Amino acid sequence: MNEEGGTGGRQVDQRLTILFVFALVAVAIVGVILIARNNGGGSSSTTSGCTEVEPPQPKHVSFKAPKQTVKKGEEVTAAVETSCGTFDIDLASRQAPKTVNSFVFLAEEGFYDGLDFHRIVPEFVIQGGDPLGNGTGGPGYTVVEKPPANLKYTKGVVAMAKGGPEPAGSSGSQFFVVTGASSTLPPEYALLGNVSEGIDVVERIGELETKPGTEEPKQTVLIEHIEIERG
Repeated sequence: MNEEGGTGGRQVDQRLTILFVFALVAVAIVGVILIARNNGGGSSSTTSGCTEVEPPQPKHVSFKAPKQTVKKGEEVTAAVETSCGTFDIDLASRQAPKTVNSFVFLAEEGFYDGLDFHRIVPEFVIQGGDPLGNGTGGPGYTVVEKPPANLKYTKGVVAMAKGGPEPAGSSGSQFFVVTGASSTLPPEYALLGNVSEGIDVVERIGELETKPGTEEPKQTVLIEHIEIERG
């Protein structure tokens, strides 16, 4: 009896030890999964629906104005991939062929890849495409194409930013998307197009918090890539 009882006790101890080891392994696996989800390989999603990314470094560029390759009236779409999602712009090649041509050239050169939306004004606009990231940068050249006199900057309209003293329709690389229902802007900003898909992404960016007293978003919003589709 004593020998049999002793053997049974050792078997129970061995089973308990195995179960304990399995429990430790399971806890470790769960911990690894949670860490991976939180880190996301260096980036993670937040309650804003945007991925946390590092702010880009300023870069100085200098291009020459491109030759005209976009035909007037040609169907051209720009898929703007950002850290908050993707939205599409139907480019206004009929009304603004020179402006569209410049934007397409820069996008296909990879100019916009890695730049950010440096300006957010709630219920008004989001603005990006500045290689310096502070609202003063550009591609090294300027295109001038006067916008239509009856142009209204309504929600979803995409236009090019310009400095105050520059002629109407001047543009470099910076563009803005109107996020408010209507705008009182005069028709001085070169038309680029209209958001055809992903207006919810534009709204998501437009709702991000800005740093106190500024129009700079607290969370970096990267333009990861702009894909141009013709026809």
